[in-house]
Amino acid sequence: MDKVMSNKKIIALYVLPALLLILAVVYIPIVLTGYYGLNEWNGIGDLTFIGLDNYAALVKDGLFWDSAWHSLLLAVFSGLSLILYLAVAMVLASKIKGANAFRKIYLIPMLLSSVAIAQLWLKIYHPTNGILNSLLESMGIDNPPAWLAEPSLVLFALFIPILWQYAGFYILIYYAALKNIPASLEEAAKIDGANALQIAWKIKLPLAMEVIKVTVVLAVVGSLKYFDLIYVMTNGGPNGSSEVMASYMYSEAFKSYDFGYGSAIGFFLLIICLVATWLIRKFTASKDTIQYS
Repeated sequence: MDKVMSNKKIIALYVLPALLLILAVVYIPIVLTGYYGLNEWNGIGDLTFIGLDNYAALVKDGLFWDSAWHSLLLAVFSGLSLILYLAVAMVLASKIKGANAFRKIYLIPMLLSSVAIAQLWLKIYHPTNGILNSLLESMGIDNPPAWLAEPSLVLFALFIPILWQYAGFYILIYYAALKNIPASLEEAAKIDGANALQIAWKIKLPLAMEVIKVTVVLAVVGSLKYFDLIYVMTNGGPNGSSEVMASYMYSEAFKSYDFGYGSAIGFFLLIICLVATWLIRKFTASKDTIQYS
């Protein structure tokens, strides 16, 4: 076996299928997207090379920057929600009764498709027959808002189902990281007189930090390119109040049939995600990595 694995030709042969697959589904589409962004194209006819005109128009496009601001807000809320998910995971990892049942309950949204979740929350937010407004009216609040029709409320109304959708995913990741911490460290801290808050802050949080950094990247980048639930619930409305970069890209490409401009938006979105990933890794980088056995 060692002789086989030391043969570079055999290693290359094993790696080649994965490399070809990654090349076909990742790198070639990225290159083509960047190329299409340099052309004027309706998706059917011939491409007309226009250089950087689409990207110049993108920089001046106020609607795009509005959608970018909405995506940034979603990324910020997603990042802040990780604090809540981590707190829930710490409670579940502290050997409370029913922890296994709660973990299964939190995972339920992950089992549903985004379309199903969108339809569920459309019913909840319905202005006349929705559960939310019915509850508010029963509490004596007259004329509760139409959550998905108010420009000032729609974006934040959408954040709730989006964050609820992925809560179980992050809670499960944090739970696994916390359960991987040796119990002997927590027991030693208790002997030294540390309380639960001190154990969480001084022991659990530092030891789970590498996992937390990964989830921050996943949450922020995932929010910047989020599309499906927003498209189903509001389609970017009303009047672009809930438009995000991905939905704006879809609208320009598949509704306005301007695939060149849509590709430019998609390529610019890729650059933004790469820059965001780099910044997060840079500002969360640490020279020392805490290890335990």
